[in-house]
Amino acid sequence: MNLFFEESGDFKAGSVLSQAGEAYQVELASGKRSKVKAKDVLLQFTSPDPVSLMAQAKLSAADIDLEFLWEVAGEEEFGFAELGAEYFGHAPKPEEAAGLILALHTSPIYFYKKGRGRYKAAPEASLKAALAGIEKKKQQALMQAAYVDELKQQRLPAALKPLVLQLLFKPDKNSIEYKAMAEACDALQTPPPRLMLENGGLASAKDYHLSKFLFDSFPKGTAFPAAPIPSLPDNLPVADVQAFSIDDVTTTEIDDAFSVVTLADGKIRVGIHIAAPALGIKRDDALDHIARSRMSTVYMPGDKITMLPDELVETYTLGAGQTRPALSLYVTLDTQEWSVVSTETRVEAIPMASNLRHNDLDALVTEDNLANDAGEYPHKAEIAVLWQWAQVLEKGRMLKREGFGLKPEQTNRVDFNFYVEDDVVSIVRRKRGAPLDKIVAELMIFANSSWGKLMHEHGIPGIYRSQGAGSGGWAAKMQVRMVTHAAPHQGLGVDQYAWSTSPLRRYTDLVNQWQIIACVEHGVTAPLVATFKPKDADLFAIVSGFDAAYSAYGDFQSNMERYWCLRWLGQENARQVDAVVLKDEVLRLVDIPLIIRLPGMPQMARGAQVKLDLLRWDELDLSVEARLLEMLSTVAEEDLGDVEEDAADGAVGPVASEEAADVEEETAEQPAAVADSDAGESAAGADTPVAG
Repeated sequence: MNLFFEESGDFKAGSVLSQAGEAYQVELASGKRSKVKAKDVLLQFTSPDPVSLMAQAKLSAADIDLEFLWEVAGEEEFGFAELGAEYFGHAPKPEEAAGLILALHTSPIYFYKKGRGRYKAAPEASLKAALAGIEKKKQQALMQAAYVDELKQQRLPAALKPLVLQLLFKPDKNSIEYKAMAEACDALQTPPPRLMLENGGLASAKDYHLSKFLFDSFPKGTAFPAAPIPSLPDNLPVADVQAFSIDDVTTTEIDDAFSVVTLADGKIRVGIHIAAPALGIKRDDALDHIARSRMSTVYMPGDKITMLPDELVETYTLGAGQTRPALSLYVTLDTQEWSVVSTETRVEAIPMASNLRHNDLDALVTEDNLANDAGEYPHKAEIAVLWQWAQVLEKGRMLKREGFGLKPEQTNRVDFNFYVEDDVVSIVRRKRGAPLDKIVAELMIFANSSWGKLMHEHGIPGIYRSQGAGSGGWAAKMQVRMVTHAAPHQGLGVDQYAWSTSPLRRYTDLVNQWQIIACVEHGVTAPLVATFKPKDADLFAIVSGFDAAYSAYGDFQSNMERYWCLRWLGQENARQVDAVVLKDEVLRLVDIPLIIRLPGMPQMARGAQVKLDLLRWDELDLSVEARLLEMLSTVAEEDLGDVEEDAADGAVGPVASEEAADVEEETAEQPAAVADSDAGESAAGADTPVAG
């Protein structure tokens, strides 16, 4: 006797060797023996043999008309033998009965299983819905196959064109479009971004990097919503100064300027003037919501995404020939020792005489020319005064920094400016610590520290940057933190440091400007009327949001600078290049700030100069492959600066900034700056290092 039985959801046939009560010992065609309970037996038969039965049952199952079988089954529950008699018109043969069981079991949309050998026909509505689903899947499979064929032929299907960014950056992995892209990528052995680049979904590698950033950080686009632009206040006293700014040639958000006046007693009064959009923007108004949603201007070589609408920037920027609202810090100096006699903060209107540009003056305003009173350029006398004071300020900061137990800052490093025009990039070396840089840096640091102290003395919170007050190891201790109370910034060598000098391009500075104006206008009652009162929880939310946005913007700047470095290589057809060993297997090209890791490179001293053969580079994944050709010599320390620890992270120093204070601060905060630059504002891009 043979049995057809169900075991673990599968159907088998075998020969009975023995029976003991309700159990059979069965031998299968494979020779395996199995114990089968009587309740699992569906058929007993003598012929054909088990192997033939299974073969014939599968053929019988394939021939069964499921729609007709469903109609025959009716609405009531049934056993397979009953249905078999009606369907076949006679008592089914063993192979027919087994085939019927297989057909019922493998057609769950037609028949629901109710027990061993028992089933019930699916309701008509459920069956129609299931069949429609199957048909839809078939059509989707055909559509997916068509998409795959087009993608493999480097054509982008029309249905995928509006979905390119979503497929790359936030895909629905259950969609047929994503499945088609993934299948094509597997077949071509290529990543999705390259597939989209090759079939026209992406215009260029630059388009990919920019699109990814915008998709993540600006999902609603970069256009500004409609917002009323406040008119300039007309009740401000006009300062009796002729102010001038010092910026990169492409800077449009001019938010800092200087003035120098000789007083009757021979002392000097230096004015540090900061654009005052806080006089027009109010907390929770439309412009505040815009600025807070962005937190900062985003810089990249050749372009930027401003924090505030162009109309607002144009209204408050410190443009030459205009009188604009400003928050001014006046510092009276005794020039015998260049000591600070007094300081005063005013809210006023500033007449702007000039907008000086680095590109025009860097070659003229040198340390030698300043020492010898040589050269002719605008505001020469004022710049000479500021240079003298800046050196004193720097020396004082270094003494305080050393008092905190830190080494002096490295000021001899080389920065790189990026300029992009018509997709052609120029990368210009520029030594940090040039007189104009140092003047701007030191006076901005002085203003940020002084205004941080002012807020602290008036008992109102602000947004400060603190370094060196943490716990744990050295790295943890020196981590820069943003806090809402005054705390030392040991890296800069100041007792407190509150970003306040870039309110047109950084939200933290706008917030602090509101607070500083409250101190100026209300004195001891400032805590009662300040925009942010003590313990205002919203201030902590701003700090958190700014940190997140600023980090994302910095990463983007780094990627774009690396992209333009690679574009420069292709543009200059650079194949054999000189590089400097930064640390272990990490090198930086001499001519551009591009970091390359060279695994397996022989041990070489920091500063060793080598020649590399660039084998290939990829503007999409930002990778570079190179091999060492020869060791040349050592290089000047100024070509290394303080990038050694950056090299460990694959970073390199930033381009020169409009607000050199950012560079100074970031250099102090970590051995290679991750500054946010206003120079970033230039086509030069940003102050963030190029990522490794």
